[in-house]
Amino acid sequence: MEEIGIIERVEGFNATVAVPKRSACDGCSLKTCKPSGQSMTIEALNPVHARVGQKVIISMKSTTYLKGSLIVYGIPALALVMGAVLGREVLSAYFVSHDPDSISAISGFAACVLSFFSVKLWSSSQDRKFAATPVIEEIVEE
Repeated sequence: MEEIGIIERVEGFNATVAVPKRSACDGCSLKTCKPSGQSMTIEALNPVHARVGQKVIISMKSTTYLKGSLIVYGIPALALVMGAVLGREVLSAYFVSHDPDSISAISGFAACVLSFFSVKLWSSSQDRKFAATPVIEEIVEE
């Protein structure tokens, strides 16, 4: 994924870049941007030594986006199915007076909700990993 933005601030090897906000920004799960009016600010690595006011191209790895989508959607779906099977096969033996399908549904949804919270905790600890950090690829205009 590539974006074009303008350098607002440079601090060491990092730069803050203002990128015009798009409709796709609303559903983004990378959380590398911070909204500010009609633009988003992105903290990016600055290996090209761009200066304040320059227009630059920023790239974000699409594999990071795909991996994040798989984790955010795949793990809860898997937890739902595994929780339902576990509830039907194991927990229904402990609660014989209750309907096995109800136990299966409750345990499936409980596992799904727990996995959402687990993914949220994990993703907040991964926010500042190097692989997810955008990089300024080139300077477009001085």
